[in-house]
Amino acid sequence: MSKINLYSDKDTTTTSISNVFIDEYMSGANGEFVKIYLYLLRQLNSANADFSLSEIADKFEHTEKDVKRALCYWERMQLLHLDYDADENLIAIRLMDALSKTGVEKTSAQQTTSTEIAQAVSSNVPKVPAKKSYSADDIKQFTNQDAVTELVFIAEQYLGRTLTATDLNTIFYFYDGLHLSLELIEYLIEYCVSNHHTSIRYIEKVALAWAENGYQTVEQAKQANGQYNQTYSAVMKSLGITGRNLVTSETTYIEKWKNNLGFSIELIQKACEKTIQAIHEPSFEYTDRILNNWKECNITSLEDVAKADTEHQKRKKTPVTATRTIVSNKFTAFDQRSYDDSRLEKMLLNTSTQ
Repeated sequence: MSKINLYSDKDTTTTSISNVFIDEYMSGANGEFVKIYLYLLRQLNSANADFSLSEIADKFEHTEKDVKRALCYWERMQLLHLDYDADENLIAIRLMDALSKTGVEKTSAQQTTSTEIAQAVSSNVPKVPAKKSYSADDIKQFTNQDAVTELVFIAEQYLGRTLTATDLNTIFYFYDGLHLSLELIEYLIEYCVSNHHTSIRYIEKVALAWAENGYQTVEQAKQANGQYNQTYSAVMKSLGITGRNLVTSETTYIEKWKNNLGFSIELIQKACEKTIQAIHEPSFEYTDRILNNWKECNITSLEDVAKADTEHQKRKKTPVTATRTIVSNKFTAFDQRSYDDSRLEKMLLNTSTQ
């Protein structure tokens, strides 16, 4: 992954946050997006402002797609500008001053047309509509629809609580912003709750992933979830994990192995098995080191693993030739005798015949 240069329109010696950003941008943004924006501000003060998407992803335990989605969101908000090379690789990020959304005319250099956005967003990162805060009139208009009212009731039953204004705003964003069907939103909440995730932030993250992947029906989501669950189950079985579900940090590792490193389920299982053989307990960190090493060694199949294991065993069995060193001391200071083996043999034969 190539390094990305981060720079600003002005010299920065402190990590300062504009009041305009806090008042007008922060409240309507995904919390994870805010974290990444603040991290960019902090990076401007570091000795080396060059970094990669993978480094940010590792720091916040996200995928690179999550980071790209956040960057594209802030570009749409006109708080930064993304520069790409001819191959559509992100090479630079320019931070811009936050301007008030009301009564301030943006300069031509800060205006972003739909064409520019299309050019800036990489082809493998679909544009996701920005989340907005719905007014009381908007919420009233939504809840006047019987189907939406029923969805709110079902969501409260699944989550086991009365929905807050934030909860409602997020669910309406799924419907109005991401254009997920009511049936798909209901399945989304059911799916997350069944996996013991009732946080609206977590549910939103799954919804964004589904929208990014273009899921439009419950069947599509179920098929994809079945594949993910198959991977999770395979990892749990290989590591001997029973009686509990995987936590977020563990599933993040699995997504990294599948999506970022590009390993198949079979190779991930093999790395898990080797983890147990080596340390006799499940460790996602140890498995991660194995897979990172395989990536560096360009191991892409079980045959490559077997070949690497064979070469390793050969190196272990290769004898090491030791050089004998005679230490000079009072016992070895005299002249050492040299013997003629054939002459000794004749002497022994003559002795035996006498």
